Amino acid sequence: MSNKIEVDLERLQQAFESVRDRLLREQNSEGHWTGQLSTSPLSTATAVMALHQVVKGNPERSAELSPLIENGLAWLGEHQNGDGGWGDTLKSFSNISTTMLSHAVFHATEQSAKYAEVVERADRYITEMGGVAAVVKRYGKDKTFSVPILTHCALAGLVDWKEVSALPFELACLPHQFYATIRLPVVSYALPALIAIGQVRHHFRKPWNPLHSWLRNFSIPQSLRILKRTQPTTGGYLEAAPLTSFVTMSLAAKGLSTHPVVEDGVRFLKDSVLEDGSWPIDTNLATWVTTLSVNALGEELPEENREKILQWLLEQQYKEVHPFTQAAPGGWAWTNLSGGVPDADDTPGAMLAVLALSKEEASPEIQSALQNAARWLLDLQNRDGGWPTFCRGWGALPFDRSSADITAHCIRALERVKTLTPFTSEIESGIRAGFRFLDKQQRADGSWLPLWFGNQHAPEDINPVYGSAKVIAAYRDTGRIEALQAQDGLRWLREAQNEDGGWGGVQGAPSSVEETSLAVEALLSSDVATTEVARGVGWLIDRVESKTIDETTPIGFYFAKLWYFERLYPIIFSASALRKAKETCQGHSSNEN
Repeated sequence: MSNKIEVDLERLQQAFESVRDRLLREQNSEGHWTGQLSTSPLSTATAVMALHQVVKGNPERSAELSPLIENGLAWLGEHQNGDGGWGDTLKSFSNISTTMLSHAVFHATEQSAKYAEVVERADRYITEMGGVAAVVKRYGKDKTFSVPILTHCALAGLVDWKEVSALPFELACLPHQFYATIRLPVVSYALPALIAIGQVRHHFRKPWNPLHSWLRNFSIPQSLRILKRTQPTTGGYLEAAPLTSFVTMSLAAKGLSTHPVVEDGVRFLKDSVLEDGSWPIDTNLATWVTTLSVNALGEELPEENREKILQWLLEQQYKEVHPFTQAAPGGWAWTNLSGGVPDADDTPGAMLAVLALSKEEASPEIQSALQNAARWLLDLQNRDGGWPTFCRGWGALPFDRSSADITAHCIRALERVKTLTPFTSEIESGIRAGFRFLDKQQRADGSWLPLWFGNQHAPEDINPVYGSAKVIAAYRDTGRIEALQAQDGLRWLREAQNEDGGWGGVQGAPSSVEETSLAVEALLSSDVATTEVARGVGWLIDRVESKTIDETTPIGFYFAKLWYFERLYPIIFSASALRKAKETCQGHSSNEN
């Protein structure tokens, strides 16, 4: 940068060292990071329903599971929002989905009288929001979440089964190559829900067509075998309590409470319950937060830590075809646990971290890992030039489409590894196609929208600050920061700054550590935004000095519009932004000397 950032260098140095040291203290005994995901009323409600259905079908498990059910109900009763609803996290606004799920378990467990005031307030909220119609409207054509929610409520006797759409679980018996072609009504990662919820709905409400009914009955054994084959060793599908609970409750409710899938699902729920009686959205994002931490710390990561983290990361790369999505070897998932699935956000993050840890001195082992990862990403790229999260060609539903933030991440990783591969020209072609996609995705105001992150204070829950920051990084890392698209994105970021010097998901949304850090780091890519950067850096320094730098914000989407926050995000993001600001200021000082 050619212009000086007017900040107090001593305060900046101290602030950075504070968050750096805090982040380093979060390393576990194995050298990597685990993090901690937010607890969730939605996860808790679905887990309680699953365990209740198991006890209902297998009363001899009551002594074992009833305490978990009772503790979950008590936790939900204590954490109802003032408006009578529940949000996905304890920092989230109430929404119709989580409220209907939470409300239903008090009825299903016949505890509505004990929690009469809680149930009455929830009833009023659901009526005001529009009930079943509001759930269907919220998700549109995507049945990944709307049908499980209504199934959950039907099991509680609150929704008629005729209001629950049938899911074609018999299609799961087709070879996986056909899944994208037949346009399943659920996203690629929700196949277990398609099978289990499709079966329980079929159990309670058969099709009028006898041939269709026969076909589904015929498909039940085979689809159950697929369900078992794709279940991770932990028992948790995607390591997620909601998805595992939906599968478990559905099979138990149709009379399969002792089926091996149910047994393993219950084991996962028992293992993942928190001390306060609630359940988190997912077990952890260990691989994701580790790669984020490595890339945030850069050269500030102590030398003695590098080799252990590097070897751990290399061990997490998938070496075989994944049984769940049939993904080829070469990718990374968000967690080191068996429920993870390789995806196009964690894979480039891991590639960049491996390069940082090895200081780009690629041994044969590292070179092979990076080549396999690059090939995996190229094979995943969609025809539109963008990258989806999990599976190529699944473009019918929003969370399977190409996205700007993931595409930008893939471009950054491929740019860094292209000279380490024998297919450099193919990578360069993929990068050009990726930029064409990004150009088309840029909004008229200059911003980009992400797929897996949002802001509950913004219209339609969008988060263009996150999306724009991630895309600008791709222009920066490929030497395209002077491109008109990048300059328009930078201009939009500058204009989105709040009066207090921070950023939210959009201008006017409350400033957060996560979003301010992302915006500051993106603006450091340019030599124009020095005033805005200085104010943003000052905002972050103030948070460090007031000991509020670790204040989390629900900005992440786990499934569809299922919100979460991660305890390490503000520490990681601020460490990265403050390090870049410090390095920029030190560069200016050296130039002046």
